[in-house]
Amino acid sequence: MIPLRAYVEGIGVIGPGLGNWPEAAEVLTQRAALHAARTVLPAPAGLPSAERRRTGPVVRAALAAAHEAVAQSGRDAATLAAVFAASGGDGGNFHAICETLASDEPQLSPTRFHNSVHNAPAGYWSIATRAMAASNVLCAYDGSFAAGLLESLAQVSVDGAATLLVAYDTDYPEPLRSARPIDDAFGVALVLAPRKSERSLARIEARLCAAPVAALDDAALEALRVSNPAARALPLLEAIAASRTASVVLDYLDDTQLAVDVESPC
Repeated sequence: MIPLRAYVEGIGVIGPGLGNWPEAAEVLTQRAALHAARTVLPAPAGLPSAERRRTGPVVRAALAAAHEAVAQSGRDAATLAAVFAASGGDGGNFHAICETLASDEPQLSPTRFHNSVHNAPAGYWSIATRAMAASNVLCAYDGSFAAGLLESLAQVSVDGAATLLVAYDTDYPEPLRSARPIDDAFGVALVLAPRKSERSLARIEARLCAAPVAALDDAALEALRVSNPAARALPLLEAIAASRTASVVLDYLDDTQLAVDVESPC
């Protein structure tokens, strides 16, 4: 079996009280406290004005994290293969579609429809960066980050080329929130490379396991971790932020988890 390992060259984070990776690193290493605040999602960079106006929270979360990770890596976004992972899609858009279909005039706008598909963020990313490399989009409920990480590591290991992983999920309005209680938007992105370089932040290697999932000691961070499927990445990010060697276990399937060995610095 080919070892599923890679070197992390760039990280992007956006979430409640977390505007970017440096801010997240300060909080994860307890040099700063996590302040209760709604996620501030910027307008997606690189898109023409018409497309920018059509984007919803899920696209903005995904692209904000992706742009930050790629900028830190110093790589050309247009050449990176990409894996996009989310447990759902644009909850606000789904709510609006359901309202329209239940109304007396059930006529959907084209914008509502094309933003409802699961690969919408990947499409907007290709427009924003002129990316021509292949992209995969997947969903594994609360294990979506781990599934995306596995897919990304497999691509890096087999193809020997750098890959961008983007995981993201956003909140749902009622009554959908009662069935899927995600409170706020969270996005995380990693640029993974097959070989060590001067840009490498950490070396990671993943394997399946049956060990208990890693929880965070900080109560606020643990609450964030369990509140959004993309935030299941936080234990991995904590190990990288602390520059320590560790093995963290991430949510994946009901009876199978994902253990990630982290060497930072590498």
